[in-house]
Amino acid sequence: MIKISEHIKIEGWELTETFTTSQGPGGQNVNKVSTAVELRFSAATSPNLTAVVKSRLKKIAGRRWSLDGSLVILAQETRSQSQNRAIARNKLIELIVSASFIPVRRIPTRPTLGSQKRRISSKKKRGEIKILRGKVEKNE
Repeated sequence: MIKISEHIKIEGWELTETFTTSQGPGGQNVNKVSTAVELRFSAATSPNLTAVVKSRLKKIAGRRWSLDGSLVILAQETRSQSQNRAIARNKLIELIVSASFIPVRRIPTRPTLGSQKRRISSKKKRGEIKILRGKVEKNE
C-alpha cells in the first residue's frame, strides 16, 4: 500500500508491474536482464480517488492514460530493477499529488491605458520604419 495523503491511499491490487529489457547503455547486461519497469495503475477503478481527481489525472497523464482507464508509467533510467521500480512509484505519486491540487482560476484583466498607448506607439514607430524601406525614387 502506498500512502499519498491522508485521504488518498493506493492498494497493492491496483498496481501491476511488468519488467522488460531496457534501452540505452549497459553493454550485454541490457540484453540479458529485464531492468525496465512498466507500472500500471488502474485509476478508473480506484475507489480511493474522487471523480474530480481522476479527471485531472487523465488530463495531466496525456498519452500515458490507456483506453481501459489505467495509467502506464515506464521507468528505465538506471540499470537496476529496484531503482527503476522506486522511480516509477515516485512518478506515480507526483502525478497523483499534482492532480489532487485544485488549480487556481485565472481572473481575466484588461490592459491598462498606459500599456495600450505604449503598444500603439511602438506599432506606429515600426510602421514608419517599414515605410522607409520602399522604393527609392530617382531625381532627374
